[in-house]
Amino acid sequence: MAGPTTAERGERQQESSDPPLARRLRPTPRLRTIIILLVVLVLLGAGSVWLLYGSKWLRVERVSVSGTRVLTPEQVQEVADVPVGAPLISVDTDAIEERLRQELPRIDVVDVVRSWPHGISLKVAERTPVLIVQKDGKFVEVDKEGVRFATVSQPPKGVPALELVVSRSSSAAASLRRFGESRLVREAVRVARALPDAVARDTQVVKVRSYDDISLALTGGTTVAWGSGEKGAAKARALTALMKASPDARYFDVSVPTAPASAGS
Repeated sequence: MAGPTTAERGERQQESSDPPLARRLRPTPRLRTIIILLVVLVLLGAGSVWLLYGSKWLRVERVSVSGTRVLTPEQVQEVADVPVGAPLISVDTDAIEERLRQELPRIDVVDVVRSWPHGISLKVAERTPVLIVQKDGKFVEVDKEGVRFATVSQPPKGVPALELVVSRSSSAAASLRRFGESRLVREAVRVARALPDAVARDTQVVKVRSYDDISLALTGGTTVAWGSGEKGAAKARALTALMKASPDARYFDVSVPTAPASAGS
């Protein structure tokens, strides 16, 4: 077998003459590949940062509003104060949501969404009044959670009024001290939400005398003694059946739904 050529012997002599440290520092093909990949990743990262924050391609150019009923899109946009012209990625959506809820209490739910590449969408859901409270010649709207969220000059149609009439009797006074006005308001809301649709449309006033003494005033002078806000579904069923059985009655009592009663004609 032929021995190594002169060139090969020269290379081996050169390798054997290299210092050990130099051989260790010489990059291997695998190391070179890793270095190249790291450089590419750094360049891609820098390019992405520039694209998101430094370029003019991904900046806020428009703000859209959806879901408003009483509020106007212009009111929502003004309070949202979205920084038009700013990088889209830098917009603080949480801060915008918090600002809208605080300054526009009529808003129940709001979702601020980035619409790439140039938009911000403000999707809102307004509170719906289930009761109104008259105060100083105006009307305060109360939603299904008992939140008093807006004051209006004209009452919304089809929304019953809340009358909190706590007498001076010892039981009524004790009820007010025990539960507080806000709890009594929530109980009235609980009653209003439980009403059958046909009764809800005819309800003009929800009157609260105490926690367990809530009544309804309907159109045509009909009165319904409801009692507390508990067992609302059972009371609704009892009232519906009772009204069908006694269509000419003017007084209904479903405070004990297992023993409802009616009277008058």
